[in-house]
Amino acid sequence: MLRTVNRVLIGLVGLVLLVVGGSVLAVGLGVDPPSWWIHDGKKDVLLSDAERTRWDGEGWWWPTVIAALALVVLLTLWWLTAVLRRRRLTEVRVNTGDGEGALLRGRALETVLAGDAGQLDGVQRAQVGLKGRPDAPETHVRLHLEPHVDPGTALHHLTTGALTHARSSAGLDSLPAEVRMTGVKHKAERVS
Repeated sequence: MLRTVNRVLIGLVGLVLLVVGGSVLAVGLGVDPPSWWIHDGKKDVLLSDAERTRWDGEGWWWPTVIAALALVVLLTLWWLTAVLRRRRLTEVRVNTGDGEGALLRGRALETVLAGDAGQLDGVQRAQVGLKGRPDAPETHVRLHLEPHVDPGTALHHLTTGALTHARSSAGLDSLPAEVRMTGVKHKAERVS
């Protein structure tokens, strides 16, 4: 969803800037603007004194302006933090038993876990992603199952096999997992 919000927001801001900037440039180069346009010609200012001071006497004007600008700033900050936030876990702290510990690359654990899950009976393909904190990772597993596989059995084999192996190998107390299963599309089989 964030990707969609990001694209729509950037597209709208770009479109507004393009239209306003292009129109100001065109009027500055001597193009006659339509009668309803905000600029009349080369010497026109963006806001006249009368337009700037029109609502100064109203009690609601400045609180409304400040609230609207504060909302724009908060939405911009939310968008910026969402864009800059890391999506994947890059390192996992491994308990080595000597009190020191070690760091394991997150991609390496994802690759091994996906390989183990992909070797399960009836799993055509497995995708794994790590999220969370380095000392408390969470896995997001997506299994693409063949038509003949029972999802409950596949889930049981995943939790008792690949996930347990990954948790014990990394020396983690727990390794929570969100598992999504989808069936692989296949051609209709002929019954005889």
